[in-house]
Amino acid sequence: MDIKALEKTAAEVRIGIVKAIHNAGSGHPGGSLSAADIVTALYFDEMNIDPKNPGMENRDKFILSKGHAGPVQYSALAVRGYYPMDDFMTLRKIGSKFQGHPDMHKVPGIEMSTGSLGQGFSVAGGMAMANKLDNNPGRVYVLLGDGEIQEGIIWEAAMSAAHNKLDNLVGILDYNGLQIDGKNEDVMNVAPVADKFAAFGWNVIEINGHDFEQILDAFRQARECKGRPTMIIAATVKGKGVSFMEGQAGWHGKAPDEEQTRQAVAELGGEM
Repeated sequence: MDIKALEKTAAEVRIGIVKAIHNAGSGHPGGSLSAADIVTALYFDEMNIDPKNPGMENRDKFILSKGHAGPVQYSALAVRGYYPMDDFMTLRKIGSKFQGHPDMHKVPGIEMSTGSLGQGFSVAGGMAMANKLDNNPGRVYVLLGDGEIQEGIIWEAAMSAAHNKLDNLVGILDYNGLQIDGKNEDVMNVAPVADKFAAFGWNVIEINGHDFEQILDAFRQARECKGRPTMIIAATVKGKGVSFMEGQAGWHGKAPDEEQTRQAVAELGGEM
């Protein structure tokens, strides 16, 4: 898919996020919107997947380790054709399969139930190791939050992946600088992130996480890297695409009201 098409698709994904969270009256828009370009690039360009056969053998897998951003994965899967977007609009409703955090037993295309921060990264490493042992060519992609990397389990998993030379594993850090309580640097400073992953033996690539050319080139570099896992550190803006949400920690876990939703959808080029 070309860059313009990816940009248009990412806008559709963002519109789905905003509408669903508004309908639910709760959810996490900020970190879902910041990751929308990365997730769009994965599902619509990079990964070997088939919406008609979600369990396809040798498929690539995507793990949303920052599971509270489930709306970005749900919305991307809907736009990709795994299920109708109308189904996703039942987000967080009683009886809906679209829970606040992704559930692999209910939603097609979800490879891992996540939400307990740090665990998705470890599981992704296990999946990549299993693929190596099985001679499975499938690659594993895992998206992390920058607040999430304050968890100790992240660094155990990082050490294990490098030790086992998992060059079929690609981590992407959604580095928007904000978490529920404010700036990362004020809550628990995670910098210098690139130096830390490099010290653990990872191939590190730093990009603008809203520039599709840089995103796609980083995935290409990751495929070409042999003998080491790759960590793509993507500088992003929390709430990207919605003017009043951008760079605001307060939109980490708050639903927009009717007027705000109309404004957000209009800014993204959509209609209510």
